[in-house]
Amino acid sequence: MKTEIQPPTYFAALLILAAASHFAYPAREVIEPPYSYLGFLLIGFGAILNLWADSLFKNGRTTVKPQKMPSKLVVSGPFRISRHPMYLGMAAILLGEAVFLGSLTTFAFPLIFAILMEALFMSMEENNLEKAFGKEYLDYKRRVRRWI
Repeated sequence: MKTEIQPPTYFAALLILAAASHFAYPAREVIEPPYSYLGFLLIGFGAILNLWADSLFKNGRTTVKPQKMPSKLVVSGPFRISRHPMYLGMAAILLGEAVFLGSLTTFAFPLIFAILMEALFMSMEENNLEKAFGKEYLDYKRRVRRWI
């Protein structure tokens, strides 16, 4: 399925929807302060992961847009533990928001994000990488998991 909407747009929409659902339809709190403050660690982790991965793409002068054909295979930094660290980072931020807000409904949004990324972008990206880099990418794919 082709889409012009980029992953950060889905991420931002789900971030807003998670907060809105927490306040509009308060559900049972499953995490309360001070434990809910651990969400900030996940948010920080996700932000660092995204910035780090993005900088590697920029330094390698390759595209971050999943629909475009990459010009370089990036396998260093966070790409050593995840083939999609930017999606992992965004999911971590959504999970951190859910932990911080603490209500049960907010925990659906990181899962929704992961399902959307799997359905809309990951296969397309991986097909482009396979076309562009062949055996080199297949070897990398065997060594590194899709998420973590």
